[in-house]
Amino acid sequence: MIGRLSGLLLEKNPPQLLVDCGGVGYEIDVPMSTFYNLPATGEKIVLLTHMAVREDAHLLYGFGTAEERTVFRQLIKISGVGARTALSILSGMSVPDLAQAITLQEAGRLTRVPGIGKKTAERLLLELKGKLGADIGAVGGVMQHDAGADILNALTALGYSDKEALMAMKQVPAGAGVSEGIKLALKALSKG
Repeated sequence: MIGRLSGLLLEKNPPQLLVDCGGVGYEIDVPMSTFYNLPATGEKIVLLTHMAVREDAHLLYGFGTAEERTVFRQLIKISGVGARTALSILSGMSVPDLAQAITLQEAGRLTRVPGIGKKTAERLLLELKGKLGADIGAVGGVMQHDAGADILNALTALGYSDKEALMAMKQVPAGAGVSEGIKLALKALSKG
């Protein structure tokens, strides 16, 4: 398995790259989030990779960060989500945005990604709930998302609809703790 490549960037043709590693040119598909952060052609590049071996092809996917590769691997485990769809999701949303959409169960944010319909979005929400946040937690983004989920659960337990609770959540600052977040959300709901 090829887990990392280091070499010269020869070509950039979205979403594919050609990277020269010791005289061998590797074709690598990357999400647009990685593509936008690439150096100029002819410069040195380091990519974390995922290799997929199929009957008819050996395919290489590259990522600029470990969390992108981790999320890609989580996505392709889901039935009906292939590598192309996973790249499309990572191209359309940042990893923290995806984690927040999963935590808050916002299918609408996922359906904005080209190629993701309502059923696929619902399957993603169901399959990734609890998995994605744990992986992101190692990077430090999970505290806000867990607090957000706890605040959302508290509001729905108090009888507010999901829509009302999500609207109130928009008034809560990102770093707020659970108790402070609930107070701010209730204050926003009382004004509405």
